[in-house]
Amino acid sequence: MILTFFKRLSIILLFTHCTVNYGQLNMIAHLQGDLQEVSGVEMTSDSNGFYMINDGGNGSKLYFVNSKGKIEKTANIQAKNNDWEDLTTDSEGNLYVGDFGNNENERKHLKIYKLSASDLATKKNIDPITIEFSFPDQKKFPPKKNDRHFDVESFFHHNGNLYLFTKSRSKKAYGRTNLYKIPATAGKHKAQFISTFTTCDDMDCWVTSAAISPDGKKVVLLSHENVWQFTNFKGDDFLNGKMTKFDLDHKSQKEGICFKDTNTVYITDEGSHGKGRNLYVFPLD
Repeated sequence: MILTFFKRLSIILLFTHCTVNYGQLNMIAHLQGDLQEVSGVEMTSDSNGFYMINDGGNGSKLYFVNSKGKIEKTANIQAKNNDWEDLTTDSEGNLYVGDFGNNENERKHLKIYKLSASDLATKKNIDPITIEFSFPDQKKFPPKKNDRHFDVESFFHHNGNLYLFTKSRSKKAYGRTNLYKIPATAGKHKAQFISTFTTCDDMDCWVTSAAISPDGKKVVLLSHENVWQFTNFKGDDFLNGKMTKFDLDHKSQKEGICFKDTNTVYITDEGSHGKGRNLYVFPLD
């Protein structure tokens, strides 16, 4: 009896030791196949799965992924993956791919690719509509090190516009994000500055993805360790609403966030040092 008890205790302790702690996140799937560096996630129009993309340095492919993290279909996007960083959709089911990663703040031609809902449903090779933009307050490429606030990893669509959240590369302002908007239409646009917000003062607070709730009343920003939620904002000055910070109690290279419903978000992270490469769900309460 005593021997049996200690065997059972050893098994329990071993299992507990091997269990991965995801903090406040609920891990629902490990991302399979080519999904090593997922930088953007969005629900499919039928809500039965996800669109996902990989970061720059990977192919120009859009993945259709089920809730178990398995790739069900792949589409080839006829545009270069310079540095794809985020995804968003509009009310008609069109998908937007943000090719605006700008680590060195030296890119002059930042782009967003619009993929039509009909092409997403029927084509394996998709020719996107190109939306180009620039920041009128950026005068040098790159600017001085203290003025490098023009990297972008986050955006979403709302009421006919695309809202961009910058990522600062300046040491004294790592947590700073600026909010801009451009029309969600083909052409070359000057981004219109709206407001700014500071998450904290180190690289762990870099904003890596953003999303707006289906009812348009909540905005979330993602970092490697936190989610910031904004509510009760006026118009499209989202960063001046009521802010609630959620500590995820889990650190990884989180790069994608989208809403499941008004009170719940999905989050993805990249695979790094043997960790991550997962799909999580997180309740905003």
